[in-house]
Amino acid sequence: MHGSFSERRVAIIHYWFVSMRGGERVVERLLRLFPNADIFTNVYDPKSMSAMLNRAPIKAGFVNRLPFARRLYQYYLPLMPMALEGLDLSDYDLVISSESGPAKGVITRPDAMHLCYCHSPMRYIWDHYHQYRAEAPAIARGAMPFLYHRLRQWDVASSARVDHFVANSHFIQQRIRKVWRRESDVIHPPVETDLFTPSSEVGNSYLWVGQMVPYKRPDLAVKAFNANGLPLTMVGTGGMLKKLKAIARPNITFVDRLDFESLKQAYARSRALVMTAEEDFGITPVECMASGRPVVAFGRGGVRDSVVPGRTGVFFNQQSPESLIDAVNEMELFLKHFDPAAAVDQARLFAPEQFDRKIMQVVRTS
Repeated sequence: MHGSFSERRVAIIHYWFVSMRGGERVVERLLRLFPNADIFTNVYDPKSMSAMLNRAPIKAGFVNRLPFARRLYQYYLPLMPMALEGLDLSDYDLVISSESGPAKGVITRPDAMHLCYCHSPMRYIWDHYHQYRAEAPAIARGAMPFLYHRLRQWDVASSARVDHFVANSHFIQQRIRKVWRRESDVIHPPVETDLFTPSSEVGNSYLWVGQMVPYKRPDLAVKAFNANGLPLTMVGTGGMLKKLKAIARPNITFVDRLDFESLKQAYARSRALVMTAEEDFGITPVECMASGRPVVAFGRGGVRDSVVPGRTGVFFNQQSPESLIDAVNEMELFLKHFDPAAAVDQARLFAPEQFDRKIMQVVRTS
């Protein structure tokens, strides 16, 4: 690799910038580590980005110029491999791809280092394919078997272009091994744990936070708390919201959005967070623990890396109302000896400084 460590030219490849979620927060942190990096992406919507990302040198490829790309970007998925391979990265010594949509398929210089931080192999073409196809419009549903077959071949082939994989959880590490037959290190995403503080006032209401979409399983929370009658506050919007409001009993309160200060208070004053989804990592449980509160979670996915059963929370093993009801009952008993300080200590393991240290260690030793 050319030049000393400080002289390396760095490129960051991110699948698309259309909303501020966990992947975009990781890119922000990478920019703090590599402030002179250039950023490349398939689609860029500046109206949806943070001030920090809008100040960054983000270069979007030709897909960004196609009709309605910022809204219908997933329909252009079959064009993105060509767009990525068209990027000239011959000036860069270190290339970091941020993978959840296609990003890792770039072509780098033979002596360049290509590090892939993987939030998840593309769900659209792998484990969630049948769900996405079932929910797609008729024309797209008919085309997907032909287009996505080729996209899977490219996805596996392009995994060989990566020198070093990093997974955001042990769950994703297993999926990388399954889909691409590659090994990876685990470095959890950065969570701004210092922004959250416990409260001396804890209420009686459980808390659910997320998008009201099928894979998040908000219906489980509604059905379980309809049955047990305990107070539940559900924060979020999405296609399922209207239906859920229609079936929810008066003990369930819906809030479309909370500003950050209000969300911090909601975490800190909640009886416990309820997490019904199988997440790749899951930032909300860490934020809740940083606020000194425990978590009731579906015990699969990335949450197994963050929540410690019997210390900072309770797991349920089936995505069914009955299993969640049993876990809430267990939580009621657990709360009698729950130590908020233990939750705060656990959350600190995922502070941004931990991410920084581990990423730089990989970069320096690869």
